Formats: sequence, structure tokens, C-alpha cells
Amino acid sequence: MATFALIVNGKTCQIDASPDMPLLWAIREQVGLTGTKFGCGAAHCGACTVHVDGKAVRSCNVSVLEATGKRITTIEGLSDRTDHPVQKAWIEIDVPQCGYCQSGQIMSAAALLAEKPSPTDADIDRAMSGNICRCGTYTRIRAAIHRAAQMKKGGA
Repeated sequence: MATFALIVNGKTCQIDASPDMPLLWAIREQVGLTGTKFGCGAAHCGACTVHVDGKAVRSCNVSVLEATGKRITTIEGLSDRTDHPVQKAWIEIDVPQCGYCQSGQIMSAAALLAEKPSPTDADIDRAMSGNICRCGTYTRIRAAIHRAAQMKKGGA
């Protein structure tokens, strides 16, 4: 065990953990933010997606040691009032069904739009291919990403 300083949603959090503890468990169990979900534990499903220095990563596959000193953003830190364009589009398009994978989906979509403000369907499919939705909401996810892109450009 060692003490690590994680920068989560703009706040420095001191945690005691093994250096190889997955970031997912540090976020959920030590920092107390449960919006990031455990899915497969092998970086295949995307339920645990967070941003590390602005890039979408699978937090089950990143160690606390690797994340130390980097800016970590969880679904709770994406916006102050659930007003990020992706979150607003998700609500407008009524994307979630069971909802379990949605925080990871939203984090991947937000990272995509930060990198590519006007993604094509192919861009969206490629960026979101690592996020699995067992309810099959992929058509609504794609529509919401297009809608969020419009919102980010100032479109109502």
C-alpha cells in the first residue's frame, strides 16, 4: 500500500492503494464516485470509460500508478449541472434503456466530440465500437452524438 494523489474532476484526492489497483476501483471505492460502472473488467465493454488527460480510457485497465498526476474526469465531473451537450442530447433523444452502460457511452461520445466536432456515422461507429450496450440503443446513441455536435456548434 502507498498513498497516491489522484486529480479527479478537478480535485486532488489522496488514496491509499496498491500501485496496480485499477483506477476504476479507486474512483468507486476510495473516491466514492459510483457513476463509473464495472462491466467486464478487461477493457472490452466500455462501461468503465473515463477521461484521463482528455482521452477516453477504460478505467478497469489503467492502474492507480499510471493515473497519478493526470487529470481524471468521471461522468460526475463532465458538467456541473448535467448540461454538457452530450448529456443534453442523451436526454433529448431518450437514449438510455436500462442505463447501465450509459456513463461509459457518454464519456466516449464526449471525448469523440472534443477531438472531432463534426463526426460522420463512420467516425461515431469507430469511436463507439468499444462500448457495448446490451439493450441495443446504438441507433439512438448515434443520433444523440449528431445532436450533441449540433448543440456544440450553437444549434438549438
